[in-house]
Amino acid sequence: MRDFFRLLPAVPAWAVLSLSINGLLFVAVLLLSRHSSPPSDRPPVLPQANASVVDTAAETPFEPQLGERQQLNYQQWVSLLAQEADAIALQQPENLAVLLGDSISLWFPLELLPSDQTWLNQGISGETTAGLLERANLLDRTQPQVIFLMIGINDLIWGKQDAEILSNYRQLVEYLRWAHPQTQIIVQSILPHSAEQSTWQGRDRLLVLPNSRIRELNQNLAEIAADNNADYLNLYPLFADTEGRLRPDLTTDGLHLNDQGYLVWRTAIALYGQLRE
Repeated sequence: MRDFFRLLPAVPAWAVLSLSINGLLFVAVLLLSRHSSPPSDRPPVLPQANASVVDTAAETPFEPQLGERQQLNYQQWVSLLAQEADAIALQQPENLAVLLGDSISLWFPLELLPSDQTWLNQGISGETTAGLLERANLLDRTQPQVIFLMIGINDLIWGKQDAEILSNYRQLVEYLRWAHPQTQIIVQSILPHSAEQSTWQGRDRLLVLPNSRIRELNQNLAEIAADNNADYLNLYPLFADTEGRLRPDLTTDGLHLNDQGYLVWRTAIALYGQLRE
């Protein structure tokens, strides 16, 4: 124990803060997510067809409903999100929060987002770090209080090398910090997948992607966050079972989240904000 405390001065301050907050968060979410229910009042959000409304009391499985947006190609998606970012820039709402990422962010149910903020969902299904880096400037005219970033799983699924992923990720966070110097940027860990338990149509690609690689990549994301005065929110342990796989009770197909999975995520980001205050 004495040897442990002798090592503490060598640990970077950002690492101590991250470990402390994420440790408290892990315990709190485990305790609260089992007893929490979605807020009864609909939160103030920019109208979004790309995030689903979910009733956690319903017995039917959670299925995201994208409406007409399901038919859009990638460039049409980008164009539509650009229009929504411009619309929110004109409104300049207080307490603006942005979700940046892929389908996992895209399908975040509206009524589970914390109701004390106005939300702009900028997720696109199948998005990669390169794609998100290319369109990060769509937010330039907005003034977010906080940006929640989760990206990278599609890069891994499509065989991108860690060096390329991390290079794109670092450029992305650097750009966001430059464009939004007063904004709290929260880098969120890449979530695990269910491996052989997955029923996702691309299951074969998951079987060659070990979750240990995701954990190692997440360690690098924490360092990128620290280097750019951003926060790191380690969601991985909240969603992993004892084998490090995505918990079956939190997923629809071994890759995407169900309503309970989004409730855990919602609880995590709400508690993280409280612990930072």
